Amino acid sequence: MQIMTEINHWINQLLNKKINIAPLVLFRIIFGVMMFASTLRFILKGWVKEFYIDPNYYFTYYGFDWVTPFKENGMYILFGLLLCCTLFITFGLFYRISISIYFLLFTYVELIDKTYYLNHYYFISLLSFILIFLPLHRNFSLDAFIGICKKTSHVKSWTINVIKLQIGIVYFFAGIAKLNYEWLFEAQPLINWLKHLSDFPLIGQLFMEDYTAYLFSWAGALFDLSIFFILINNRLRIYGYTLVVIFHLMTSMMFPIGVFPLVMICSTLIFFSESFHVKIISFLSKISLKSNKDTNDLSYSLNNSSKSFIKVLFISFFIMQLFLPFRYLLYPGKLFWTEQGYRFSWRVMLIEKVGYAQFYIHESEKDRKKLIENHDYLTPQQEKMMATQPDMILQYAHHISKIYKDSILTLSNGKEITFGPNPKVTADIKVALFNKGSRSFTDEKVNLSEQKRGFLHKKWILPYEN
Repeated sequence: MQIMTEINHWINQLLNKKINIAPLVLFRIIFGVMMFASTLRFILKGWVKEFYIDPNYYFTYYGFDWVTPFKENGMYILFGLLLCCTLFITFGLFYRISISIYFLLFTYVELIDKTYYLNHYYFISLLSFILIFLPLHRNFSLDAFIGICKKTSHVKSWTINVIKLQIGIVYFFAGIAKLNYEWLFEAQPLINWLKHLSDFPLIGQLFMEDYTAYLFSWAGALFDLSIFFILINNRLRIYGYTLVVIFHLMTSMMFPIGVFPLVMICSTLIFFSESFHVKIISFLSKISLKSNKDTNDLSYSLNNSSKSFIKVLFISFFIMQLFLPFRYLLYPGKLFWTEQGYRFSWRVMLIEKVGYAQFYIHESEKDRKKLIENHDYLTPQQEKMMATQPDMILQYAHHISKIYKDSILTLSNGKEITFGPNPKVTADIKVALFNKGSRSFTDEKVNLSEQKRGFLHKKWILPYEN
């Protein structure tokens, strides 16, 4: 009986304890600033044009083939809207509308082409979805200043803990993903990558030694598995955050992984105490616009119907995230080879895989074949990613078949070759995993144009054999 009472008390503390709203306010500001800088960086580097305007073809996600890019002006307008949304989020102006539009537009961009899938883009989509339902604008915001919403001094603890849980899932499942033979007992892929960093300041020569790769592999797994639990411990938090900063600064200096380290360093500030956040907000309030009136310890609360909706929504949301990383167990074969169930599983920098793909279109009468020049249809990055990922291979084969549907090719001798209504497409693909030599990846005899897209196991992937 006493145990149940203690459990109920613990759950009540996690969900219903009154906490100062400052952690949410600071998180809103940090999130808005980071997303503004990231979006601006994306535009200035020319990636809008390179990724979403120049390509002739886009590798859409299964079930989202209707997501296509706008024309050139439309894409720049879209990214302009993203910039505006990040500023509105930062200052808390029309917050609910701004964060909702940001989530929709950001996720829309990520769904256009899975060539550019990154774990931290997925994280931002998940996080921005969560933030739609939290009262980050109820204090130190233009919404509160001009009276769009009531200014609030306190919130229930679940509104802060749900953000902590999302960050914890990222770290913990990244750690679980590292519990594999290649990472722990072969130090792959670090043992290959570190040898290219011999000019790294001070410790570059250590990267040439195999034991350094093993040390980093085991330390990385332990860090990811434990850091969430360290950060939620009041006594250990400062040490945990120091590890977060060191870990992510090191990875950002060693590998080209974009803004992900900065996102995690800034996001984990949410784990600090409310007094820490109150001091920062108090400092910011002294150098910026104050609210038009003070609050009398007003607390943010939801009505019963909203509580029920939010409860069901978040339970479903997090259950989905707990399932997705383990869906690879539904598929036979070696995960790193087939990559079935690989995305959306927080598998960060676990694989070194390169491939070379040749596709052939077959004419219908004598089954003669013509080599497809991939660069005629794909960008270099698309071709690189496609050559190792089965769903992209199949999608591209369908695209080739569609291009040549009912087409006629005239040979130099004047003869004509007809490809028919559903041209056969085969592929000769060689893939090297962890730099261990190329192996045949696909069955060359299979007509890929007849294989259905979807989530079922792709039997035309050849097994990985040592």
